[in-house]
Amino acid sequence: MQVLIADDDPVARELLRGALEETGYEVVVATDGRQAIDILMRGSCRLVVSDWEMPEMDGIELCRAIRSGELGRYVYTILLTCRDGTDNVVAGLSAGADDFLSKPFEPAELGVRLRAGERILSLETRDLVIFAMARLAESRDPETGRHLERVRAYSRVLAEEVAKQDAFAGQIDAGFIGLLYRTSPLHDIGKIGIPDYVLLKPGRLDDREFEIMKTHAAAGAATLGAAVKEYPDARFLRMARDIAGNHHERHDGGGYPNGLVGDDIPLCARVFSVADVYDALVSRRVYKSAFTHDVAVGIIREGTGTQFAPEIAEAFLRCEGQFREIASEWQEYAWAGALETAMTR
Repeated sequence: MQVLIADDDPVARELLRGALEETGYEVVVATDGRQAIDILMRGSCRLVVSDWEMPEMDGIELCRAIRSGELGRYVYTILLTCRDGTDNVVAGLSAGADDFLSKPFEPAELGVRLRAGERILSLETRDLVIFAMARLAESRDPETGRHLERVRAYSRVLAEEVAKQDAFAGQIDAGFIGLLYRTSPLHDIGKIGIPDYVLLKPGRLDDREFEIMKTHAAAGAATLGAAVKEYPDARFLRMARDIAGNHHERHDGGGYPNGLVGDDIPLCARVFSVADVYDALVSRRVYKSAFTHDVAVGIIREGTGTQFAPEIAEAFLRCEGQFREIASEWQEYAWAGALETAMTR
């Protein structure tokens, strides 16, 4: 990740540069606050380490300029200073600094503080991207929004059950489950590119239309893959890409778009596909009636080892009662919404 250093002292700049490059950061240098703003306006850097005392524009003025809103993005700023005391802390925070570090600094401490800044920036980026892209997908299909809420709930329950198996120790933790819950709404983002006559057809698709519909998986992976190239450290984007591109793969290799087999299918997609298929089975569609919970469970049981990874399907069978409860809750929610709409007409 790129860090901008703003410091008028050439010795201090080189010390900072060496410490940051040794930690793995790409470093850009400015000799004062005004030059730093010019660099920020031209580039995409979101981490700044600035000296307080500088000519032309000092660190406090730089913080105010960053917080003015003209950059169009949040920039995490750490002030380096020899000053101490509550008054100086208040002045820096009021100007928009996110953190302080006293001179002379310890490289390890600076690295830890920058990592904290990265976490904050990644949370902001993740939630904005997920919200915007999920809403975009939802706008194409009025059923999608309710489907998104249900499958994310199913996915979390199933992932928690899978995590209890020794075979997945170290692979599924709280972070994995949280990301799966947050990113699963992006699984059908590729449907944005499917033409209306296919996506919104009031009936079963013919063979040619189904081939067109199948392209949404590869399209979703490509869309999110482009975002991964821009933000390679964003774990949530990688998981979203893996789910979008692989949730129609089958354990036996008969799925699409790449015919992956077994463990070659990303774990997040193996978990999500069971949740997605269950929801499709128990939901009414224009081309079919809703199956009962028991019928859906039977279909998933029959698909164990062929469509679904055995460990994932078996975990589903252990927690299928929770799936039933979630489906029932959303059915009650839908009826309540329909009743409210009817009463207000």
